[in-house]
Amino acid sequence: MSKVRKRYSARAVLARSCRAILKTNHAAIANVQPPDRQIMIDWKHCKQIRSAPVADALCDIAHHWTIYISVFCQKPDGSQYSKSMEFSTDGMHLVANLEQVMMDAHAELVAQSNANHRFGSGWIAVPDKTSLTEDQANRVFSAMGVWQRAEAALSA
Repeated sequence: MSKVRKRYSARAVLARSCRAILKTNHAAIANVQPPDRQIMIDWKHCKQIRSAPVADALCDIAHHWTIYISVFCQKPDGSQYSKSMEFSTDGMHLVANLEQVMMDAHAELVAQSNANHRFGSGWIAVPDKTSLTEDQANRVFSAMGVWQRAEAALSA
């Protein structure tokens, strides 16, 4: 006799509704160093998200993540550039475990960048198999003030 599928699984319904909330809000987690600043952000409109239901959906449920990592650099003449890479996680992970997942990729990217030009790094984690373009990622990092800190450091 085969196992009968449970018609109503509270856990599955909760996970589906949380993923729907995240998709409609274009939610992502963005982190910029220095200073170590981490926020929930709408990656499409570059605005901070302060909603408790979105925070619960991001933090309490494991997701497949697409992670975009960047290292921010500035040449001595003042021109700015970034080195970036994007990858997807193999399994489902909680937000608390994301930094462990991306440690190797971050170390590889830092090793590829010029240490004399590097002034910071950051990442954007989208809880979906959504790929970000370089322009979208740069808009998110700009909204978090990455390039303004570089200009302030140059003038100081």
